[in-house]
Amino acid sequence: MNKTTLGTGFAISTLAAAISFSAVVSAGVTDKDIMNDQATTGDVVSNGMGLRGQRYSSLTAVNPDTVKDLRPVWAFSFGGEKQRGQESQPVVKDGVMFVTGSYSRVFAIDVKTGDELWQYDARLPDAIMPCCDVINRGVALYGDLVIFGTLDAKLVALNKDTGKVVWKKKVEDYKAGYSLTAAPIIVKGKVITGVSGGEFGVVGKVEAYDAKTGQLAWTRPTVEGHMGYVWKDGKKVENGISGGEAGKTWPGDLWKTGGAATWLGGTYDADVDLLFFGTGNPAPWNSHLRPGDNLFSSSRLGIDPDDGKIVWHFQTTPHDGWDYDGVNELISFDYKADGKTIKAAGTADRNGFFYVLNRENGGFIRGFPFVDKMTWAKGLDENGRPIYNEAFRPGNPAASADGKQGSPVAAAPAFLGGKNWMPMSYSKDTGLFYVPSNEWEMDIWNEPVSYKKGAAYLGAGFTIKAVNEDYIGVLRAIDPKTGKVVWDYKNYSPLWGGTMVTKGNLVFMGTPEGYLKAFNAKTGEEMYKFNTGSGIVGTPITWDMGGEQYVSVVSGWGGAVPLWGGEVAKRIKNLNQGGTVWTFKLPKQNANLANN
Repeated sequence: MNKTTLGTGFAISTLAAAISFSAVVSAGVTDKDIMNDQATTGDVVSNGMGLRGQRYSSLTAVNPDTVKDLRPVWAFSFGGEKQRGQESQPVVKDGVMFVTGSYSRVFAIDVKTGDELWQYDARLPDAIMPCCDVINRGVALYGDLVIFGTLDAKLVALNKDTGKVVWKKKVEDYKAGYSLTAAPIIVKGKVITGVSGGEFGVVGKVEAYDAKTGQLAWTRPTVEGHMGYVWKDGKKVENGISGGEAGKTWPGDLWKTGGAATWLGGTYDADVDLLFFGTGNPAPWNSHLRPGDNLFSSSRLGIDPDDGKIVWHFQTTPHDGWDYDGVNELISFDYKADGKTIKAAGTADRNGFFYVLNRENGGFIRGFPFVDKMTWAKGLDENGRPIYNEAFRPGNPAASADGKQGSPVAAAPAFLGGKNWMPMSYSKDTGLFYVPSNEWEMDIWNEPVSYKKGAAYLGAGFTIKAVNEDYIGVLRAIDPKTGKVVWDYKNYSPLWGGTMVTKGNLVFMGTPEGYLKAFNAKTGEEMYKFNTGSGIVGTPITWDMGGEQYVSVVSGWGGAVPLWGGEVAKRIKNLNQGGTVWTFKLPKQNANLANN
């Protein structure tokens, strides 16, 4: 397609400039639209298919009886040479799909035809420092704006009809290692986002911006000792440090470069009016340099959306020495116990434990391993704190003869986690979470390190290897009330894409081998597969239009897994990169029968 490059730093297709948009111009996305996203089926206007992040749809036309007839109706290529790590979840509003590609690109697509309406390419500097590939996980919609973050740590709002920049804000200094990779969320008219860069000694934070103007509303650092602020009448007003203070759980000045990046983004629950964000690893990885719990790293946080105060925290890996993070999504759900409704939230941690928390106060309800092999901890105590197996903490380099390397240990899971960024889903019909997980371990050792702005700040070395010869990835259906794995599906390569579940009793997921697959949500039986030509590390969505149910997923191999090498790299070395949005539906006759 011919394109005209405009001076504002983006390309807009001549087709989009020429047509009237009468067929595809959408009404603005409202706060009500976003709050009702999970309950409506005609659009998908938020990351997570609803702010709770359950990734559940009430659609039933595509089901175990009909899914075999699911057919691709169009495929849209991102084009160019930038075919790496496509981790985006698309969103759809009034016949237009908005989706991000690697290297901070945004596309608007007519969902009826698969035609491009416009494209925006961020002008990235040469010196960007993304830790784990040049990925982007999606956009937020609000009013007539499409809002996303860039690899040089900017937040950009585009006009939904033209792709032109409406406002742009610098969130942080990319030269210090900051970047933005998460899909923002919109709560009460504010754009909520976190930051990436934990491997560079950044200071994690969650921030809120006025969605219409881009003006900063509040900022909440996630390393104890750093101050949070709200902006009122153009002035900074302290919003409290939530009981934390400099040096309390950090030695010396290490809190000043403490990590705890909030790189995955968050969820929101209106019942308790709280944002839920996870925080990443403390910096550096070498835990012997920073004795203490190192709050608020490797934690889940309940944050007031009005001013950014930390209302509660739950730390999954205090004094993290394995890069287990705590950034994975926290998903709200309710269940009955002793005749009462429990306002709970579930999260599957990189450390290999699944946690059920009280989402009102962060209280620990229960926790259990969801991986087969775990060496670093013996279990959890009554408060959910890990009971460490100290023999599996990497050794202190200062205790070695030459001071250059501590004693290595074989730790499981590997630092890439029992579950990493790839979102799980929850079905209120089955009461199960559908968790994309991996079985791998690592040899890890500590090394001396000091902070230097913009340089990697690890103090550790590692090699990753598979636990089993015939599989690494495992899709698990987990009962959060009992810890029981109801069924599982094993995959040769690591799983690195998210899941989606429907009332039609199907779980959708992509694999690195390129397949979009659908499983019976109750039994785990594989019901469907289609090869998209490249590994899938994105997350599927579904919606209905004209009485038909559609399914879309982004295909394009990449992300963190192929970057780390080791034995695991041998399993994935022949997987092809790519960048394509695939959209499927049933043949018209089948769809009509299913809806009757």
